[in-house]
Amino acid sequence: MTTAYEALRKPAGRVRGLAVDIGSSRTRVWAPGAGVLADVPSGPVRRGRVTDATPHQRLLREVADSAFGDDRAGTVVMLCHPVLAGPEQRAAARRMVAELGPARVVSVDSARAAAAYAGPSGGGPLLVVDLGAELTEVTLLVDGMVQDARLAELGLDDLPEPGSATAAVVHTAADMVMDLWRRDRTGAVRGALRRGILVAGGGALRMDLTSRLALQLGVRLRLANDPATSTVRGAGLLLSSTLRHPGAARRD
Repeated sequence: MTTAYEALRKPAGRVRGLAVDIGSSRTRVWAPGAGVLADVPSGPVRRGRVTDATPHQRLLREVADSAFGDDRAGTVVMLCHPVLAGPEQRAAARRMVAELGPARVVSVDSARAAAAYAGPSGGGPLLVVDLGAELTEVTLLVDGMVQDARLAELGLDDLPEPGSATAAVVHTAADMVMDLWRRDRTGAVRGALRRGILVAGGGALRMDLTSRLALQLGVRLRLANDPATSTVRGAGLLLSSTLRHPGAARRD
């Protein structure tokens, strides 16, 4: 039987930063110049909340020891969190990562990370729909910052087997998009809908979900490249920018 630790990949040399995405289904770690170092089943996580930090700390400590070595000076961890994660949830995750000993921990929400990996597509406001294992998130980004967001504690793990009915997740995502549109007074949502919705998360790989969502909303969808890992890869791009320009990173 293969353990989570046997699935880890060691970087060729010492690195200065790690991007970490602890999802309800998978935990992923990315390093500049090395790519994805870990993509393993998550420890106890419920609806985006870590319920037992011990397995994650053990996994991340092994990755950090391999990537950083003994000297943590100048190292940075870019930590992803759900868009609407509360202060207590974010603080608990930061404390867990801080115990690994990096010089700095910087947080980024999953929508901005996914958008960073998708890259520019015409500019303007952007709607990001993240179809995850236990969460469905809809986020309006304006000038790269979160303008408004909705979250539902419903995801792919709540669906029956692939190929069966997907109405619950599709209706939930569509309802959240329409609620953002109804409450928008700036026209940003309308502009984002014309531009096309960016879909990330494991659900973006399921054509039964994405085709039905596009039909229900009557808009074009833009699927993230490698959507299952787009969040950690986007966080990795932001991490690389932070390492190049240390003073530009904003702590939350």
